[in-house]
Amino acid sequence: MSVVTRFAPSPTGALHIGGARTALFNWLYARGHGGTFLLRIEDTDKARSTDENRQAILDGLTWLGLDWDGEPTSQAANADRHAAVAHELLAKGAAYKCFSTQEEIEAFREKAREEKTSTLFRSPWRDVAAADHPDAPYVIRIKAPRDGQTTLHDEVQGDVTFANNQLDDMILLRSDGTPVYMLAVVVDDHDMGVTHVIRGDDHLANAFRQNMIYEAMGWAKPVLAHIPLIFGPDGKKLSKRHGATGAAEYQALGYPAAGMRNYLARLGWSHGDDEFFSDAQAKEWFDLDGIGKSPARFDFKKLENICGQHIAVADDAALLQEMQGYLAATGAEPFTEAQKNGMLKAMYCLKERAKTFPELIEKAHFVLTSRPIVPDEKAAANLTDVFRGILGELTPQLQNASWSRDILEGVVASTAEAHDMKLGKLAGPLRAALAGRAVSPSVFDMMLVLGQDETIARLQDASR
Repeated sequence: MSVVTRFAPSPTGALHIGGARTALFNWLYARGHGGTFLLRIEDTDKARSTDENRQAILDGLTWLGLDWDGEPTSQAANADRHAAVAHELLAKGAAYKCFSTQEEIEAFREKAREEKTSTLFRSPWRDVAAADHPDAPYVIRIKAPRDGQTTLHDEVQGDVTFANNQLDDMILLRSDGTPVYMLAVVVDDHDMGVTHVIRGDDHLANAFRQNMIYEAMGWAKPVLAHIPLIFGPDGKKLSKRHGATGAAEYQALGYPAAGMRNYLARLGWSHGDDEFFSDAQAKEWFDLDGIGKSPARFDFKKLENICGQHIAVADDAALLQEMQGYLAATGAEPFTEAQKNGMLKAMYCLKERAKTFPELIEKAHFVLTSRPIVPDEKAAANLTDVFRGILGELTPQLQNASWSRDILEGVVASTAEAHDMKLGKLAGPLRAALAGRAVSPSVFDMMLVLGQDETIARLQDASR
């Protein structure tokens, strides 16, 4: 069997981080099994679905690097097919026309509440012959089993059993002829050849209602895998009070996509004790039996740690390209050609210990800025008159030095020694002169990246 998975978001909002993880799990499973990953936009809620949200979902998936096969499909565009299946179920006696009005349904429920019985609506039209039907608006309802129980196997949850008397004769087609979501999902999954339905466990109860349609149509059922929700650090469902919840927000915060993929994969799934891994490893290792039953807790420190490791091993040019995307996402000015060249030259000493793009850009300030260097308050405190004088002494020695790390370290060390101080004492003033910041890469890395002429020019500026 060729694996086919799908991600089916609703364009009633942006791509939530929980939805992004669901998409990732579907993508990993399909890619790891040589299968197909499909994207379906469930846009049947006309009032709340917007083109802007649809595009935001596509942009979020693209940023995360979750490529889908073929064109995204629209659930709403398939409404005629959904309605046809409802009428097919009607024709084979698995569904029926219900003429009960909203007032009658509410009266039934009110009476049930008074008598403390089930408020699950039992339509009086379930077994009425067509000859006795009135000429009035109707909905089409499925005939749910009234007794016994149904057991479904779930790859994450195990065998799950549901009492059939808890299933209602759910509506398939509304009185205006439009299909309901529950019907549309099943028809689309069947028609698209979906073999594995991997989704949040908040859909687990829906699986039993959707199962009635599979049973009535005699269709092959997909493998089910209902994954636990994501909680915040406090053990409650992840929401805005915990911080960023949308995929676009994480891009704008400067997290690299590879780090997000790695962290989201580990959020509810495990492969032994492995925490840091590549896409290739994730595709090879990912399987449904590695998904836990308990909700995963989002931990921003772990996310930053994983992202830092991915920045450290990333290809320099690819990293710079993604940083350009980060700048665009935040509305910042793009790097100039000169800045890009400087970044590429400096990348070897920028990537270490940077966990996000803002941190990396802050470390890169010395190549992104230009003379005259204006030190910030903390750096300026290191440029006392004494140290300005020492920088003035250092400059002519550097003019005659070979531009290698060993020679530069020796020149700076001997200058420090001449003033009866350790080399580290000169680091602060040198950082202030070269970068205008108190925190930067090693002063010798900065000298090597900037080159002899620019280094000396900055030192001369600072010593005046």
